[in-house]
Amino acid sequence: MSAPQLNSLPLGWRRASGSGSSKTPRSLELYNFLDVSEVNSRGKSALLVRSYKPGTLEPLQDLSILLDVILRRHLQKFSCSVEMDTGLRSFEQSDEGVTTILANNGISETFDTKWIIGAVQCGFEGIVRKQLGLTFLGETRDDTRVVTGDICLIGVGLDRMHWHRFGNFLEGANVRMVNKFGEGRVFVAGGMGLDSGVQDAFNLGWKLALVQKGIANKSLLETYSAERLPVISEMLETNIVVLDGFVASVKPINAYGVLDEGNLEADDRAPDTPNILQVGRAEPDATTLFGLYRPWYHTIPVFAPSLADATPILGALEAYDKSVVRLAVVLPSSASVTPVASPIDLIDREGYACSAYLVEFGQTKVFVIRPNGVIGAIVHGAEGVHQGNPADVKKYFSKIFFDT
Repeated sequence: MSAPQLNSLPLGWRRASGSGSSKTPRSLELYNFLDVSEVNSRGKSALLVRSYKPGTLEPLQDLSILLDVILRRHLQKFSCSVEMDTGLRSFEQSDEGVTTILANNGISETFDTKWIIGAVQCGFEGIVRKQLGLTFLGETRDDTRVVTGDICLIGVGLDRMHWHRFGNFLEGANVRMVNKFGEGRVFVAGGMGLDSGVQDAFNLGWKLALVQKGIANKSLLETYSAERLPVISEMLETNIVVLDGFVASVKPINAYGVLDEGNLEADDRAPDTPNILQVGRAEPDATTLFGLYRPWYHTIPVFAPSLADATPILGALEAYDKSVVRLAVVLPSSASVTPVASPIDLIDREGYACSAYLVEFGQTKVFVIRPNGVIGAIVHGAEGVHQGNPADVKKYFSKIFFDT
């Protein structure tokens, strides 16, 4: 059952170098969407932190790191590689692309590309942030310093089952954020740490892919800043109120103009549900809803009392390119199923899906799940897609695709 596993404590990865990170359940979900199964299979429980009284080895109280290796190995499956010891020195962008100056071992080279994403480029040394002219609002606490290093210590009670922490540890030495996450063909991501950086990259990645393929308007990329800025500002507010009027002015917005409804709203994380039976195959296969969602297409689960109730909706939506939009019908266990050629037929055997998606008995309801596992639109059959007229679904996609 995927949902209970992903909502447990974060998993971690560790290796001898001492560099690494822990993963939140949401990041694990995104790696699952990307089909990087090794992240979960190689993960270990995060190490506990043991702190000591200053100047002693007396414990006060009882985080992780193979991730970069796993991701590089996964990239190799797509003939992609990470070029180490290479730094960005400058760039110039135009309507057609970006020309960069790179340095590798003291040797400069010019490289032309369509887009730039400056990962962890929101900090003080961020060349992308500085050249874009992004503001860096907030404050720096000069009285707070954190030193990390690989140190060999020998002492009673020191082991490899804990992180050992000495001295006072204060977080939030630099509490700052940019005013936007990109300009033109150049973007920044990951300034608040790895887990939030994964969310940044996933939010931008699927949109950038659609634009690069020529099937989405470039204006879709503007929603990256609109959707991620409120999240980052909330993270900063959790630590300290430092952005004065700026944080207050950044409010979560519905970037696509889709009406929210009920307690489950557009822009919410799509719930996962176990015990879903996929029929229409030689042998029915048990799965979860997350097993259907992928980062290279939108998924439209149509909840309906029967296949007959879903048929008009399916007919109205089947014109969408199946490489970027997938249809699925979710039926109650009492429904009879006649396999059809195109959409995926799913049986909600225990009613978990209807419960999680707030679908009442006998109700027809349509969801649009974005490639990053977030709800893009929620539509009642009687209102938006009744009798083959999916107006609200088409309205959503009109904000994304050129021709809908």
